[in-house]
Amino acid sequence: MSAVFLDFGSVTRGDMDCTALERAISPWKFHDETDPDQVAERIRNAEVVVCNKFSMTRDIINSAHRLKLICIAATGYNNIDLATAAERNIPVCNVRGYATPAVVQHVFMLMLNLSCNFEPYRQLVNDGRWQTSRHFCPLDFSIQELSGKVLGIIGFGELGRAVSEVAGAFGMHVLVADHKGQPPRAGRTAFDNVLQQSDFITLHCPLLDETRHLIGQRELSLIKPTAFLINTARGAIVNEDDLLHALITGRIAGAGLDVLPEEPPSHDNRLLQYRQPNLIITPHVAWASKESRQRLLNQIADNIDNFFHHKPFNQVTTTTDTTDSH
Repeated sequence: MSAVFLDFGSVTRGDMDCTALERAISPWKFHDETDPDQVAERIRNAEVVVCNKFSMTRDIINSAHRLKLICIAATGYNNIDLATAAERNIPVCNVRGYATPAVVQHVFMLMLNLSCNFEPYRQLVNDGRWQTSRHFCPLDFSIQELSGKVLGIIGFGELGRAVSEVAGAFGMHVLVADHKGQPPRAGRTAFDNVLQQSDFITLHCPLLDETRHLIGQRELSLIKPTAFLINTARGAIVNEDDLLHALITGRIAGAGLDVLPEEPPSHDNRLLQYRQPNLIITPHVAWASKESRQRLLNQIADNIDNFFHHKPFNQVTTTTDTTDSH
């Protein structure tokens, strides 16, 4: 049996223990990255293919005649042609719950940085303005407490639930949004009402046809001008042109993004060119703690081992679900 990891460099810089993977199947071929014109040769004889963000298209899947299993080194699986995999009777499995602690702390890191104006205050010190201040405590920028604020959560899978638990520790009031356009179920709040009532809105839904541009001009117009939007899910859930306009015009107070629609982004990305402190962008690293990445590899190993031993594993299907994604 043989296995190939097409974009191993997306999960390690040489700091991961691969023992569990090697116990599950061998030999392995680990590629830091793979170009589309390299993939056919690399997976030609592979029985297991692992990828993170590499797109497994119909042609690519059909070129691997010995392929038995596709493993995604992520929770989201929009980069896999599931229909073709099903036609070939090739199971596709993802990893789940491995990055929850890392993502949750990143969500609150963004919220705290925005609400405390961390970057402007840090720059004030670096510029020497504290040193020349007439007062011991410059009050140049507003600071808000999280306590008592309303946190709206869109997407209530594992990540959304974990964020909700930590929000309670900060004394925040949580609203969980139901599906857009649907009457709210017990324990949920209508989607538009969450937008209108929340001081912070955090996104934890997968990228599906129905969630692409879930937040656009209409939705941004409903959000309080004092509210902040946090996105650690998928970039395309938010219409970036509409978000940029909302930030420039003060329609919302700010945003914290760990994801963009195109990754890596181009140098001329308009959000990256917007250099104001009410927008914080981090490079899709919310999930990337060392502990999370090790759990990810260990879970992939479990998926492979369970597959070959005919035990339950994290198989995904073409049906819509509400799992979170990194």
